Amino acid sequence: MALSKSAKYFRNNPEARKKKNEYNKEYHSTPKRKRYRVRLNKANRQAGTYGNGDGKDMSHTKSGRLVKESQSQNRARNGKDGSTTKK
Repeated sequence: MALSKSAKYFRNNPEARKKKNEYNKEYHSTPKRKRYRVRLNKANRQAGTYGNGDGKDMSHTKSGRLVKESQSQNRARNGKDGSTTKK
């Protein structure tokens, strides 16, 4: 599998990787991000997909609903503007 441009950059620039990881640590520990994770985890549990290894995630739709979607499709979308293709 070929590495993305950013993966190559961070592999070759450990200081930049360290700075990015510090930022991510702060960002993902904010109350807003915690609420976001709690909501998705709760939906995953209710849908019966949490921790069972079925390869499914709960994905946000354009209207704000949560629907089941494969993890690979849901997480890959984050690279291009993060918008959903689901209605």
